[in-house]
Amino acid sequence: MRIVIAGASGLIGTHLTGVLRHAGHEVVTLVRRVPTSAADVAWDPAARRLDPAALDGSDAVINLSGAGIGDRPWTRHRVAELFRSRLDATSTLTQAMHQLDEPPHTFISQSASGYYGDAGSSVLREGARAGTGILSRLCVEWEEAAHTAPAGVRVVTPRTGVVFSRSGGALGKLLPLLRSGVGGPLGQGRQYWPWVTLPDVASAFQFLLHSRHEGPVNVCAPDSADVNTLIAALAAALHRPALLRVPSPVLRLVMGKLADELLLPSQRMEPAALAEGGFHWQHASVERAAAWIAS
Repeated sequence: MRIVIAGASGLIGTHLTGVLRHAGHEVVTLVRRVPTSAADVAWDPAARRLDPAALDGSDAVINLSGAGIGDRPWTRHRVAELFRSRLDATSTLTQAMHQLDEPPHTFISQSASGYYGDAGSSVLREGARAGTGILSRLCVEWEEAAHTAPAGVRVVTPRTGVVFSRSGGALGKLLPLLRSGVGGPLGQGRQYWPWVTLPDVASAFQFLLHSRHEGPVNVCAPDSADVNTLIAALAAALHRPALLRVPSPVLRLVMGKLADELLLPSQRMEPAALAEGGFHWQHASVERAAAWIAS
């Protein structure tokens, strides 16, 4: 397949690009810098500039573009940037598709578990309603922008959970603390995190490239777990204690709105679409994921 990826420089994009190329696919990456290889194509999503020829002849477009959610404090300007970076990029891609006689067959446009907001212990399948927070509103608008693709394009919006990797990602700051034996649960620890390992994210995207599914897909492991369980499993795999809990008020003091939107909400997501489609997880259980991270 010929696959165009926007946002290929991030954690998921970098790994996914390598996996797809290793599988024999031709991968074209959209970059906001001067291209350094024949596989790079320059674009400027903030200015809505993309030569439609970049998408011509492609079988699929994967959109991972967007400013980092937890990279900076959530000032009013930063929140606006989170929206703008995602909506501008997505609209730029769909507008380019409209200018082609034969647009790509598939458009996989990233969304996130934040769509559901804070849902407590309710089981969240793809048909569950959106939450009410900032991230919920962002995901709703992000998915709506994806569905402006031309008629006939299969649009898939993966609601990806908390991505675990051996370095970076959701565990980027927590993992070194756990390795040192000075980490612990965040908040009460009873909030559910819809976790998934980086290799399983890449496998899920590959699976969705070849599936017939349309619309939202929960991308998470089938083994739902709260933060207490996740941290305990990681600590056990690392042979370290995890006793230093960080209380919710401290998280709110240090992180502001980020704490209530990223760390403290509970989202008990179920990957119903993937499971029903026959997807196979490499790290389906918390224990297997923790062992992989610790290895």
